[in-house]
Amino acid sequence: MQAKKRYLLVSAGACALLLAYAWTLRVAELHTRLPQGPVLPAPPPLRSYLEGAEHEEDGPLLLHQHTSPRERRDVHRNMYKSRRCRMETCFDFSRCRHAFRVYVHPPARGEATSEGYRKVLAAIEESRYRTRDPAEACLFVLGVDTLDRDRLSPQYVPDAGGRIRALPLWNEGRNHLVFNLYSGTWPDYAEDLGFDAGHAMLAKASADAGNFRPGFDVSIPLFPREHPLKGGGRGRLTTNDVPPARRYLLVFKGKRYLTGIGSETRNALHHVHNGDDVILLTTCRHGKDWEKHKDGRCDRDNEEYGKFDYQELLHNSTFCLVPRGRRLGSFRFLEALQAACIPVLLSNGWELPFSEVIDWNKAAIIGDERLLLQIPSITRSVGADRILALRQQTQLLWDSYFSSVSKIVLTTLEIIQDRIHTHMSRSKLMWNTLPGGLYALPQFSTEPTLFPFYYGLLGIAPQQGFTAVIQAVTSLQSPLQPILKLIIAVAKSKFCAQIVVLWNCDKASPHQSKWPSVPVPFTVVEGRRKTMSGRFFPHDVIRTDAVLSLDEDSVLSTNEVDFAFIVWRSFPERVVGYPARSHYWDAGKERWGYTSKWTNEYSMVLTGAAFYHRYGTHMDRGGGGASGQHLANCEDILMNFLVSAVTKLPPIKVTQKKQYKETMMQQGSKSSRWADPDHFAQRQSCTNAFTDWFGFMPLVRSQLRLDPVLFKDQVSILRKKYRDIERL
Repeated sequence: MQAKKRYLLVSAGACALLLAYAWTLRVAELHTRLPQGPVLPAPPPLRSYLEGAEHEEDGPLLLHQHTSPRERRDVHRNMYKSRRCRMETCFDFSRCRHAFRVYVHPPARGEATSEGYRKVLAAIEESRYRTRDPAEACLFVLGVDTLDRDRLSPQYVPDAGGRIRALPLWNEGRNHLVFNLYSGTWPDYAEDLGFDAGHAMLAKASADAGNFRPGFDVSIPLFPREHPLKGGGRGRLTTNDVPPARRYLLVFKGKRYLTGIGSETRNALHHVHNGDDVILLTTCRHGKDWEKHKDGRCDRDNEEYGKFDYQELLHNSTFCLVPRGRRLGSFRFLEALQAACIPVLLSNGWELPFSEVIDWNKAAIIGDERLLLQIPSITRSVGADRILALRQQTQLLWDSYFSSVSKIVLTTLEIIQDRIHTHMSRSKLMWNTLPGGLYALPQFSTEPTLFPFYYGLLGIAPQQGFTAVIQAVTSLQSPLQPILKLIIAVAKSKFCAQIVVLWNCDKASPHQSKWPSVPVPFTVVEGRRKTMSGRFFPHDVIRTDAVLSLDEDSVLSTNEVDFAFIVWRSFPERVVGYPARSHYWDAGKERWGYTSKWTNEYSMVLTGAAFYHRYGTHMDRGGGGASGQHLANCEDILMNFLVSAVTKLPPIKVTQKKQYKETMMQQGSKSSRWADPDHFAQRQSCTNAFTDWFGFMPLVRSQLRLDPVLFKDQVSILRKKYRDIERL
């Protein structure tokens, strides 16, 4: 009986709630139908002082009418009409079944494009994902410039929405990616693009976490228009370097806003500034009419502001304060990362750049705007060991993802590719440790234990054996040819797991009986393109971590092979070998030079006799541009460029028995590329072409040469392990 009474009471309560809700809806409907009385004009909003990238509000007031709650809701509804979009609901995976390709809509003839957006499109054009066939595309990028959607900006593109909707492949934005740095305008800077993005993903700077669609949008950093397309400036901290203590603990130098968004935190910075190791400087001297609105503290702040140089503060402080400006992000964030100044973020609600894959707790202090006065004590409590780890992580993130527009764009595309091909997605370990996610290619593997970069971190060692890949370009005519002696010498190595001869000769490969009998598996592979770069294709027959690349005329003993392999196992991420070359800057010609002279320095080890990890064959070498034009004579130079760009380290030269011979079997043979008088001119041209392609010179010079223990020591030869190396 009691249960029945409770059931009746609950039912009656539910009915009462439904009636109350229906009555509320009816009243609201009647209210909207009533004629509205006259509305008094709102007073003009106060003028604000904006950052360099945020423009003064001297235009007509019609441009700034998003002030009422209803209008803000309209803007929010227009911008995030599809805020529930996720990859599963607003993305067509069927377009990406075969490969991840990106199609850029061609811009309309005569359409103006900002410098920043031209760099974004150029980065896509030069990537391996670019396709000119929309039928092959998995992802589409607009040709319409959407970077700056602040209506006061000279870069603002009017009627962008109409142009986008007119695109025949727009399809309500499905499978589209829209890049944006600035949205909304004065006074509230609402996240309004000025057009309906539909089902498109947003690669957006200063993203508000409340509006950000996790797993669908991508948060990118705010970067200036001067940000380089490729390369970019190096970080201020050398890898594994223990820097000295910096002069200042915490610094900031920037504009102060008297009113409006972003003014609260910056107006309170003077409470924390102590003039000693905490230097927080602001100025009111910006904008056209700053003197009309200055307060009693402006003159004193302006005087203190001029006493310090911004770059000096940046490079001599342990922590850099990064408060919000008019928008959540600022250029100061990237400046602090490059300077190895640990960012202290005061921007509540900011979805940090690439937060989907980057662990920012390892590189920054994430503070709270409401707890500004606690920031000095928080920074003082950070120990020296964590300071070093944080600073080193800033350099990893800067070099890997933020130093150029190309890296920002490619990181965005790689994140989207990982979402689509989840079975090949990279782990957080790959994204947050050297060399970074852009170099840990999932096409090779998604298992960190297979990459040479993580051996030390994971406490593992490479395999014991190696595969010898011998490049053959001349036919077998004599049993005394160097290639046959080389096969026998390599096969005697106790570490040799297999020998692969890459047959790149125009004549048919010899019968198996013509090759020497060896105690290890022996395979002859027909070259795919009969080119010198064929040795760097990821042949399926190669199963070992180590690859010994050899020219057919290499002269090596078994001892030399064994010693080089032992050295490589200690440095599996590098190229280890014998013949060395170097690059230099020719000031007269203002270009890079290439030399084979024997000097105390080298920056390349030729792959005619060198060990490298088989992951090197999977690295992206492009296919067009500089690499495609010169690869026939420069594949070994490109391999050194790639490995040094990834590791930031030089190759390693080991002791060799004899001077490496750069001639083919017959001196002066017409088939010898080394006998070509234009050989060095071509390789010098390659060096400069590859530098342009990378955007910087990745090669690192070294004076290190590793010799066996007791090498050249005056002791009995019987006490030496690698005896043949000393014999001439």
